[in-house]
Amino acid sequence: MDDVDRKILAELQRDGRLTVTELAERVRLSVSPCHRRLRALEHSGAIASYRAHLDAHVLGFGFDALVFATMRDADRDTVDAFENAVAAIPHVLQAQRLFGDPDYLLRVVTRDLHAFQQLYDDRLATLPGVQRLTSTLVMKSIVDNRPLPL
Repeated sequence: MDDVDRKILAELQRDGRLTVTELAERVRLSVSPCHRRLRALEHSGAIASYRAHLDAHVLGFGFDALVFATMRDADRDTVDAFENAVAAIPHVLQAQRLFGDPDYLLRVVTRDLHAFQQLYDDRLATLPGVQRLTSTLVMKSIVDNRPLPL
């Protein structure tokens, strides 16, 4: 990956809807070499996908919580069952396995406190292998969906 590839990636992070012609102009390449580089970046996996960034608040998801999960057991079957169950919950926007305690960090969005309480009681509290859940509410997002530093 060279500087031109990094410029292509930076431009696409700013606006994923650019046409190849617009992208080529911005990175100062002709269309054909730009298109070849773009396809190579896609095939290499550097560009994982294209999608729209939606505003959760505008769409009615105004409640944002971080949920920390501490596991009772860390055997492979329990971890797999927990991770598969978490992946099946659409309101979990992000889930990370951590070193140390707690074991997992989940970012959860719902419409309001009542919806979060229902999700917590019905789905999160019943996740396999969980010893303890701790939640905290997000007051304000300072940095969200920042492009990767290239």
